[in-house]
Amino acid sequence: LEELTDRLGVAWGAVKHLKSVRDNEELRTAVDEVQPERVKLSLRISQSEALYKAIKSLREDEAQWSGLSNAQKRAVDAELKDFELGGVGLTGDAKEEFNAIQQKMSSISTTFSNNLLDATKAYMKVVTSKDDVDGLPPSALAAAAAAARDRGGHPEATAESGPWALTLDMPVYLPVMQHLKKRELREEVYRASITRASKPAEGKEGAVAGEDGVLKNGDNTPLILETLRLRKRKAALLGYDDHCSVSMAKKMATPETAFDLLEDLRVKSMSYASKELEDLKEYAKANGGPDDLKHWDMPFWAERLREAQYSFTEEDLRPYLPLPAVLDGLFSLLNKLFDIEVKPTTQNLEKPHPDVQIFDVFRDGAVIAHFYLDPYARPAEKRGGAWMDEVFARSSLFGSEPGTCRLPVAHMVCNQTPPVDGKPSLMTFREVETLFHEAGHAFQHMLTKVDCGLCSGIRNVEWDAVELPSQFMENWCYHRATLMSFAKHYETGEPLPDDLFDKIVAARTFRAGSMMMRQLHFATVDLSLHSAAHFDPESGDASKIFELEQKVAEKTCVVMPLPEDRFLCGFAHIFAGGYSAGYFSYKWAEVLSADAFGAFEEAGLEDDEAVKSTGRLFADTVMGLGGSLPPMEVFTKFRGREPTTDALLRHSGLVAASA
Repeated sequence: LEELTDRLGVAWGAVKHLKSVRDNEELRTAVDEVQPERVKLSLRISQSEALYKAIKSLREDEAQWSGLSNAQKRAVDAELKDFELGGVGLTGDAKEEFNAIQQKMSSISTTFSNNLLDATKAYMKVVTSKDDVDGLPPSALAAAAAAARDRGGHPEATAESGPWALTLDMPVYLPVMQHLKKRELREEVYRASITRASKPAEGKEGAVAGEDGVLKNGDNTPLILETLRLRKRKAALLGYDDHCSVSMAKKMATPETAFDLLEDLRVKSMSYASKELEDLKEYAKANGGPDDLKHWDMPFWAERLREAQYSFTEEDLRPYLPLPAVLDGLFSLLNKLFDIEVKPTTQNLEKPHPDVQIFDVFRDGAVIAHFYLDPYARPAEKRGGAWMDEVFARSSLFGSEPGTCRLPVAHMVCNQTPPVDGKPSLMTFREVETLFHEAGHAFQHMLTKVDCGLCSGIRNVEWDAVELPSQFMENWCYHRATLMSFAKHYETGEPLPDDLFDKIVAARTFRAGSMMMRQLHFATVDLSLHSAAHFDPESGDASKIFELEQKVAEKTCVVMPLPEDRFLCGFAHIFAGGYSAGYFSYKWAEVLSADAFGAFEEAGLEDDEAVKSTGRLFADTVMGLGGSLPPMEVFTKFRGREPTTDALLRHSGLVAASA
């Protein structure tokens, strides 16, 4: 089965990656043409009764079953579940309908992503007056001027003199919301952001559905409703109550335990979020702000409050966080924790883009993996966010010679501030955290010690456990020895001042209640949309989707979303990614990751030998075992017990509320 699916998986993986980082009309057309055939082949495999019976026979034959390794047994069980969820038990009209649903959902997902990328690119506010950019830090001015040069038709644009293009790309959008003094411009940019892809694009108002039955007019609203309807129908064909139940069939959690976790964290966080809002209102009012804070005021005044409380800004940190030094620090940490070395490759390999860097990973002097790092934002062709994906998985089946394994290869993709005006990429602290986060994913894939390709690396890891290594790695950004090892001024080489480090750590829990509630809102909306007990997409009324979000917000938001908020039209995680009825996984895995980092705290973070020995155990279990064992079993092998929420609440500064 692995041999049957690997060739297509590798080839289509390359296409998907290029679609994400080098998007263009020619590639879109090619994907639209080939994708139906790709889905047909996937369905043919997943619904093959011969394959299903062959794999099931391994499970039913005691002699064969006892001869399999733990990894192989996990692979068999996972494949049987995939066959069942893939419709192998369906026949006749039910099978035909199921396959049509799969085809259409694939087209909708691609269209949703295209619409979001196009809508993000479409908004641009070119300003020429310095009054219109008052408050923006130098890095944001440089990014806005670069956008004006590259996309706004102003080759003469400079950071100092403009013109400047205000866009919805994160290197510009976030500084605009946090620093731009002109309130009406913040409002315009905010409203543009929350309504992306929520109406037909200019020039596409009269578009009709294509051969795949999908309307491609730039509006994601009908696509959301149709996706929810198709997911519900697919669940019914498979014998499940709703898509939420289908999603949980391959996760640690159940619908009940997922909702319970979110509610438990909501109760423990809401009072903090409410207090933070009152503090913000009082601070803004006392410092010349409006009496009635609006949504586009919150990030601006929150940043002013943070600066007042901790006496530093993100811009103060940038000069100490040039990408080359941050990478050196990350690789040094990986060496300490996992006894590996990371070096730029000496091979002359083709790159998807000139910005991409390629690295080799060594253990005991031998190469064990490779990865591509694509760090910078390219709004015209690259989707937003950050992610990791596989190129190849480790597998004994594809070794170059008997007794060897094919080495794992990964992509790490970020969208951080690019080098501007001869300076290296000077990162925000959040961009550093994001880089460490994606490294956690990538190195779980690359440090696997499992030879069975169907469950090596990140493969076959339950979705609600897959964020454990990534969120674990973020904790090291707040570890003094780790951060100070690379945080040095890019011009002078001076280390980050001690008092600035102390402020970073102190500010970690700034508005932690609000941040917690934000994630809980997204996760609860996701579960509710996919739960038969909370939402029925058969009404055909798209407004009901946004009514449900508003209803959830009554419990999860201290400030209600605007009535016209269409955030869901940009929620690619659940409508064009793998997180449908699974966004709660971030919080589920955060419990695991915080508890895992707690093991290092207990061992002694300043004790290098204790950190190394604990790191080796983490490498042998969480990073090394991947999907070869159930995630709770992997966690207990590392921690010696099941996880608790104590460390997460402590790291978030919400301990008192849990008493």
